[in-house]
Amino acid sequence: MASTTTPTTTSPWLMLGLVVASTVLGLMGTDLVLPAVPSLPESLGGTLARSQLVLAAYVGGTCIGLLAYGALGDRYSTRALFIGSLVATSLVSAACAMAGSLDVLVGLRALQGAVAAGPAVFAVGIVRASFDERGALRAIGLLGSIEALAPALAPMLGIWLIALGGWQLTFSTLAVLALLLAAMIGLSGLVPQIMRRPQGNYAHLLRDPAFMRYALSQALVLGGLLVFVFSMPTVFVHVLGGGMRDFVIMQVSGIVTFMLAANNVGRLVDRFGAERMITVGSALALLGSLGLLAYGLAGGRSGIVIALLFVPMNFGLGLRGPPGFFRAVLAARGDDARGAALVILFILGMTAAGTAIAAPLLLGGLPPVAGIACGLQALALLCLWLLPPLRNPAPAA
Repeated sequence: MASTTTPTTTSPWLMLGLVVASTVLGLMGTDLVLPAVPSLPESLGGTLARSQLVLAAYVGGTCIGLLAYGALGDRYSTRALFIGSLVATSLVSAACAMAGSLDVLVGLRALQGAVAAGPAVFAVGIVRASFDERGALRAIGLLGSIEALAPALAPMLGIWLIALGGWQLTFSTLAVLALLLAAMIGLSGLVPQIMRRPQGNYAHLLRDPAFMRYALSQALVLGGLLVFVFSMPTVFVHVLGGGMRDFVIMQVSGIVTFMLAANNVGRLVDRFGAERMITVGSALALLGSLGLLAYGLAGGRSGIVIALLFVPMNFGLGLRGPPGFFRAVLAARGDDARGAALVILFILGMTAAGTAIAAPLLLGGLPPVAGIACGLQALALLCLWLLPPLRNPAPAA
């Protein structure tokens, strides 16, 4: 077997709560800080354009951290790396709060993103070691549902913290929360102690067609949805004559739909099988983006209609997301950390590439944005058609 585990002695769902809180903390590194970005040049000097690097540096550091933690999992226990990631996040966040210039803050943000990537890498492996397959699907669905709420709620918390104590308080809050989580996990012993035998390197996963089937299709479906979401505030305000209220309605409808599907997909997998749900979910996501493309080409401008057409894309992601991610980790054949790291890295890459392609086309309105989402999600179905499904998955840790 690829790993050994010291099982938890208390409820795995209590352990899951700590794991979820830790992964959400990594997401908050972007969303909590987002409202502070416009005011940073006034406080630290520099320009508005340069202040955007505070966000970009965190994402770039996260990509490096994903790969590093995936490799470190061969040499150190999951619990040690998990707690170490949280402690390092606390220390670097505190340093960010004390930064005296924008350039220093940008450098620290890259380091913050790198050290904070640990929980995201190890979360699925911990879930796999702590639950049976159906429980793991439920846990991953819950994890995804709570993570989906972070981009909506964290900016509001960030605005309140800035009003209370300035931009520094957002980083101080991250520092305190990370240290608190590290202490709770370390003292409780809830996170299982997983040790893996060395698995090689990332190349063996990149050469495995079954792993690439799930990793690429997951990244393409979610990347298509995120490109659409990131583009729509500008489209609503500057092209469709709407406002941020339209965007909020669209986001709420999407998040609720995703949560509904993701938290019930376990029963559907029991009845129809994981492969069928992955395919059906991918097809539904594509159907939603095709509906949005058709509505845009027809000259549609209603925010309510766009929100309704956005529902199938989110429902499809909710159906395929938990089993798709879980099958990707299974296809890593014991190399859970590297498998999860590559899936998340692919998602970031697809989202970044799609957003960059969409940026100069935003004034074209709904059709180019929906068209890019369609293209990515059509490629996801192509991956499912061309690449072989998983056979004989490795046993859980």
